[in-house]
Amino acid sequence: MKYALIGCGRISTNHIKAAVNNKLEIAAVCDVIEGHMEDVLAKHGLEKDGSIKRYTDYKRMIDENKLDFVSIATESGLHAAIALYCIEKGIHVIIEKPMAMSLADADKIIALSEEKHVKVSACHQNRFNIAVQEMRDALESGRFGKLSHGSIHVRWNRNPEYYRQAPWRGTWAQDGGALMNQCIHGIDLLRWTFGDDVEEVYGQTRQQFHHYLEAEDIGMAVVKFKNGAIATIEGTTNVYPHNLEETLYVFGEKGTVKIGGKSTNNIDIWDFADETDADITKKGLQEATSNVYGNGHTSLFADMMEAIEQDRKPYVDAQAGRNALELVLAVYKSQKTGQPVRLPLKDFASTDMSGEFDNGTGENLCS
Repeated sequence: MKYALIGCGRISTNHIKAAVNNKLEIAAVCDVIEGHMEDVLAKHGLEKDGSIKRYTDYKRMIDENKLDFVSIATESGLHAAIALYCIEKGIHVIIEKPMAMSLADADKIIALSEEKHVKVSACHQNRFNIAVQEMRDALESGRFGKLSHGSIHVRWNRNPEYYRQAPWRGTWAQDGGALMNQCIHGIDLLRWTFGDDVEEVYGQTRQQFHHYLEAEDIGMAVVKFKNGAIATIEGTTNVYPHNLEETLYVFGEKGTVKIGGKSTNNIDIWDFADETDADITKKGLQEATSNVYGNGHTSLFADMMEAIEQDRKPYVDAQAGRNALELVLAVYKSQKTGQPVRLPLKDFASTDMSGEFDNGTGENLCS
């Protein structure tokens, strides 16, 4: 299959690695900064590959190449517009998180992809983590029994240097804050694990230390699911001095699982009433990762290729991307209104939070 990458920033190396691992024909890469393209290709020994075209205009790249699918890894605020252009041209797309910055744009992506019979996969790659897949198998086979409650903790660090690297980070229009950027993978796992159907959300967000940004650096919420389970969300970039954990807890009447590590890649606790010999081998499982983004991109790309070949929905489809986005935006709306927010959320956008933390303090590193 012929593949191209749009956006060659921080996460792009995982996309190129996934393309190489899946033996895709990398036809082109695109970035408005030419050096970014060379940097990511060089990381994988591809900088001298003359067959890989370089573009600074994604529309030109799409129009000049017959591509099977692309992945979009630009700043978040551009995801929707680029995805819609590709879908309109009949090209399948993998969209980095979040799939859009507003529910209106997410709905446009879903509607157009259905109209054009195009596959869209939201890049929530942690669903493919070995620990997460083991938990999912236990969940789908009923081993937890009735779910009681759970939580997701994303306790990471982002310092001023991180935000200096890209002026769009921490802005409402192009990024959002800790919940939208860093925590959305965990939020996806939480919602997916507890049945997707959310009844109500109450959240609070703050900007404690990163006063040079527009958005939050800590967010916490209580989520009520329609199946009766409740859960909490904690997402922050305020942990000193470096990333601590991304941890998912699942508590049921017959089972308890804690998936930990830097990116939900380890099984820390695995206890079930009907314990088997196989369960013993799962206790303490650790999946080695080269960075905090884990290994899931390779599996997500493989699934996308199979979805195209078999004409089925991707494992992590556009609706999954919308669900994660909706839950983040529901927390934002709750912060803005001071009230619980009932789902489904009809429409809300990250830019509806503009001015939420304006306080006139601190140096604006993003200007």
